[in-house]
Amino acid sequence: MSDASETVREPARAGRRRSMIAVLLLAVAAVCLWGASRMTWVEVTSSDGLGEARTAALVGGTWAAALTPLALTLVAAIAASFAVKGWALRVLGVLVAVVAVAAAVPAVRLIVSGASDDEAGRLAELPGRAEVQSVSVHAGPAVLVLIGALAALVAAVELVRRPRVRAGLSSKYDSPGARRDAAKTGADSAGEPVTQRMLWDALDAGEDPTVDDRKAEAVDQVDDDDQDPGTRT
Repeated sequence: MSDASETVREPARAGRRRSMIAVLLLAVAAVCLWGASRMTWVEVTSSDGLGEARTAALVGGTWAAALTPLALTLVAAIAASFAVKGWALRVLGVLVAVVAVAAAVPAVRLIVSGASDDEAGRLAELPGRAEVQSVSVHAGPAVLVLIGALAALVAAVELVRRPRVRAGLSSKYDSPGARRDAAKTGADSAGEPVTQRMLWDALDAGEDPTVDDRKAEAVDQVDDDDQDPGTRT
């Protein structure tokens, strides 16, 4: 009985470990994306020829507007990871991977290609006569996004690889008759160990769950040999 219980519990324990790892990584990814969306990515210095030059700071929520919605999507994925299982969990893993790639694209583009004057001026909403004098890029927020994207990708892998656990309600939802039968066989319908409640249900039914059926049958056979036919009550 103990070997069978361990066989059933091992996938469940592995699934819980992967769930906790995935939840932790999703939380880290969401925090990274949200934090990067509040940080300055690009600074634009412009002049309209009438006054002093001014500098506008473009935060991540402006330069990469999808960061905040993607961070919220990862938070929603944390809740969904507890509510779905099987193929739906694998679909969730794929969606998390898509979110990770979508978040990484603007970060990689900024690090590799930098920021163009036209795009920076447009996002800074400069007046019509203003001209961009210089554009400076801050790579720190983009690196933070890449860290979050990597964490989300690993979380997606953990979600996809979570072991399948046999579906079913716990024995506490079984009927008294089902619990009595489970107590007599040594395990309930979900592969859980015999509980005190199951033992009491079996005793109420007139069965002794502590006696092995084969031993009981052997005792009955000995009694039949010792007694004359028809004398047993």
